[in-house]
Amino acid sequence: MSNDLIAKYGDARLPRYTSYPTAPAFSAAVGPDEYTGGLADIAKAGPVSVYLHVPFCRSMCWYCSCHTTITRQDAPVADYLDVMSQEIELVSFAAGNDVPVRNVHFGGGTPTIMKPQEFSVLMSKLRSAFAFEANAGVAVEIDPRTLAAPMIEALAENGVDRASLGVQSFDPVVQAAINRLQSFEQTETAVLGLRSSGVSSINFDLIYGLPKQTVQSCIETVRLAAALRPERFAVFGYAHIPAFKKHQRLIDESTLPDAKQRNEQAEAIAEELQKAGYQRIGLDHFALPDDQLAIAARNGAMRRNFQGYTTDDCDSLIGLGASAIGRLPTGYMQNHVPLGIYAERIASGVLPTAKGYFLTEEDKLRAKIIERLMCDFEADLDKLSSGSGFDAGFLVERNDRLGGLIADGVVTISGERIVVSQDARFMVRAVAAAFDAYFGSHGRTHSKAA
Repeated sequence: MSNDLIAKYGDARLPRYTSYPTAPAFSAAVGPDEYTGGLADIAKAGPVSVYLHVPFCRSMCWYCSCHTTITRQDAPVADYLDVMSQEIELVSFAAGNDVPVRNVHFGGGTPTIMKPQEFSVLMSKLRSAFAFEANAGVAVEIDPRTLAAPMIEALAENGVDRASLGVQSFDPVVQAAINRLQSFEQTETAVLGLRSSGVSSINFDLIYGLPKQTVQSCIETVRLAAALRPERFAVFGYAHIPAFKKHQRLIDESTLPDAKQRNEQAEAIAEELQKAGYQRIGLDHFALPDDQLAIAARNGAMRRNFQGYTTDDCDSLIGLGASAIGRLPTGYMQNHVPLGIYAERIASGVLPTAKGYFLTEEDKLRAKIIERLMCDFEADLDKLSSGSGFDAGFLVERNDRLGGLIADGVVTISGERIVVSQDARFMVRAVAAAFDAYFGSHGRTHSKAA
């Protein structure tokens, strides 16, 4: 891909398309009553996944774009978990406790900020409120710097089989620039502890485009990380949005790489991971060949949700906790973000739904196309539109954004099949945006495309 195209598309601010429509399209017209009605029918749609958001950390990483609160005390976390337990009861009452659960994911923040006993109590609450499948998977996001042996034991005792560890970069210069000091030894100790407890799948998160980051530091980070042999890597481009995340203003913008440098870093990471035996999957994931994600990618069965690329095939997601987003067959529901409002709603016996979105049939078709583009770098419009009541040709005709991408060689169209060019795959979000009917209409700043 030419430098001109990298410059043209690399600085574009685009959604990550972990949902469609994306969150800026959500409206307060969808609230607790609508969510309650949707939950009443959720069990009919088959097994569900559950996401629990724990919005607390011990210190603020300056690159972070998550909803989280810094606390040195344990009491705010304990109080929040009590409220979340009440939310579980409200959701279970609305849905019926026969809802089958196939996957559970704890995100944050730092979920392992919980005490081991608190985690065990919360898992027991979930198992009593829903009908867990025999082999239900449980995943937890972990900060290796604060993971202790008692917590590892609690994770193992409660069925955790997947762990995602934040690494970002092992370069001490970069770590100082983002306020996240984390040694290789801390990460290695966490991995060894999790392995010995029976956690079968480990993921590392890496980030490129960070302040003072170089291609060489990216390569050195990958070499160290790959030596620990996690099953998967998720490699994200840093999203600098200080207008929305004020702590990012602590980052010196003059030390951030430009679009060309970001692309060079991303490709250097990809090349080094492939040398280490990992398969490149989708836009930003890598996995060992025998990992379930790699198998799903080869079989065209990979999905995309709020956690990124996944093997999770559930069509419904119950979101628990402040800011959590759930997904029903009819659309999306998001909880209030402020902790106080979230707690107040639940204390009054009302689901804390702040906003949501009901999907139209056209939305569902566009969502399918965007998901396949993001997962497979191609989409068969005729196949995807079958039974939808729409001729997908209307999504291509008079589509100026798509026309520009075709003219630039980013995509090709053969019949009803759209294919992202091999050397332009890092621009797949720009292709997905061509099928986003709402893109640019909400005034929201997204992360850079590359």
